Amino acid sequence: MAENTYKLPQREERGGLFRLINRFLRMDTSMSEVIHVRFLPQILFLAFLCLLYIGNRHYAEKKIRDINVLEIEVEDLRADYTTLKADFMYESKQSEVAKRAEGLGLTESKESPVLIREVQE
Repeated sequence: MAENTYKLPQREERGGLFRLINRFLRMDTSMSEVIHVRFLPQILFLAFLCLLYIGNRHYAEKKIRDINVLEIEVEDLRADYTTLKADFMYESKQSEVAKRAEGLGLTESKESPVLIREVQE
């Protein structure tokens, strides 16, 4: 008669990302001693963080350069605004308006204005 023996359940080897990497990279024993496969997730995570850090740094430096260019442009526009405002204030003085009106054939009135009041009964 056959004896009953306890069989251990066989573990199925699941195909994970790192097992797939290990299968395709075929690291030899010297390489696997230096970088063990079990540390591969941490190494990949750190590499991802490094890429994020580098990308963020480039993005920040680009924004800083853009801000500097815009600050220079704002200063130029502020200077133009101040100059145009001063020119406009000069051109809108009464004497300057009178000089320009003479070119159109208009003259300034020599009489003072008369105030019109309504008569109450």
